[in-house]
Amino acid sequence: MAALVARRLSGLLRPLSRSVGTSPLQTRQLSLFSQRQPLFGTAAAAVCAPVRSAAAQPPRCSLLHRVSALVPSLTWQPCRNLTYVSLKKGKRKTVKAATARFMRLHCGLWIRRKAGYKKKLWKKLPARRKRLREIVFCNKTQSKLLDKMTSSFWKRRNWFLNDPYQNYHDRVNL
Repeated sequence: MAALVARRLSGLLRPLSRSVGTSPLQTRQLSLFSQRQPLFGTAAAAVCAPVRSAAAQPPRCSLLHRVSALVPSLTWQPCRNLTYVSLKKGKRKTVKAATARFMRLHCGLWIRRKAGYKKKLWKKLPARRKRLREIVFCNKTQSKLLDKMTSSFWKRRNWFLNDPYQNYHDRVNL
């Protein structure tokens, strides 16, 4: 009898992985199971009671909706806020987050700071803090994407007094 109860319970829990609803065969088996009298007294009745209450309630929402509350990144879509046609002049607009986080060199390369360079520095070793302060180059794919996200204003050459990146603006010996 215990094996029969275990099989029926596992059959009830199996639809959670596929979909929330139960098949007609499982509902018929549940109705046959609920009509029988328990053989082992109160322990078997305690096992049967949650089965009957779970089968009587229809599913309210899908599995994705239940899981998405726990893992919000399943439903969020990435967004770059790129405006292709502006309302005033009809031009592409720059994504402000791109210009705030990255810098374009005149040779077309983009540079950035390493991730976490100002987060929880108190728990990082001095060598790691030194590595995080470094500035790194973006790869070709990232550079193309950042060029699409910015307007021609950010691609023109600027001359700054005491520019620390002056040696990096022009690529030589290639």
